[in-house]
This record gives sequence, structure tokens and C-alpha cells, in this order.
Amino acid sequence: MGLPIKLRHVPSRAAAGAFILNSGLGKRGLPDEAAAGLQGMAANAFPQLKQLSPKDFGKLVSTSEIALGAALLVPLVPTWLAALGLAGFSGSLLYMYTRTPGLTEEGSSVKPTQEGTGIAKDVFMLGMAGSMLVDELTSRKG
Repeated sequence: MGLPIKLRHVPSRAAAGAFILNSGLGKRGLPDEAAAGLQGMAANAFPQLKQLSPKDFGKLVSTSEIALGAALLVPLVPTWLAALGLAGFSGSLLYMYTRTPGLTEEGSSVKPTQEGTGIAKDVFMLGMAGSMLVDELTSRKG
């Protein structure tokens, strides 16, 4: 019995997983002021997040990123499941990007400003997730 991943998925999973895991590890013990800044941006897209304390929000983000990064890196997690997690994560970031003032150019909902480029690049992760999901759906047996 082999692993539930294909060799062709390893580069995408490794690149996204290492990036996200590193990001989550870097957010452990995030100062309340930094967590509040991230929370403010996230609340532009998901107002429910305002109900959390900045400390709890920071823990939630850090733990979520660590879990997703690990899921992408561990070959025992099926690709379809890891790719769904990556799609949800990157899709949420892109939704936040389009809802946060100053990240897109005036009159455009997608063209990034200089400040928005760091988040707009997450479109690559969404593309990676889409490619893995399409491959999983089109190459299943039976």
C-alpha cells in the first residue's frame, strides 16, 4: 500500500506547506498590537473575528497556519484534503485582500497597490490547490 499522494503533488505541497508552516511558527507569541493589526485586516472580510481578543486571534491564526502547513508537508494526509485546506486558506486571504482598503488600486477590485502585492501573491497558492484538486478528481480510478 502506497502513500495517499502522487509524486507530482510533492513540489506544490512542499512549497506551500513550508511557507505556511514557517508563517505560523513566526506568529507564535505574536504581540497583541501585531495581532490586533492582523485582526483588523481579517475583520474587513470576516466581521465575526472582531469578537475575539487580539491574543486569541493571534493564537487561532498561528495554530491554523501550523496545522495547514503540516498537513501539506505530511505525506499521510491525502492530497484532496490538503488541497481543500489550501484552497480555503488562500481563498480567505484573497477575499480579505479585496475587502481591505489600500490593498487594491482605486477603481479596481483586484489590481494590487504596492502594499497589496504581499497578499495578492496568494493567488499562486489558490492555483496550486486548484491544480491538485483537478488532478485528484480527474485521475481517480473506478
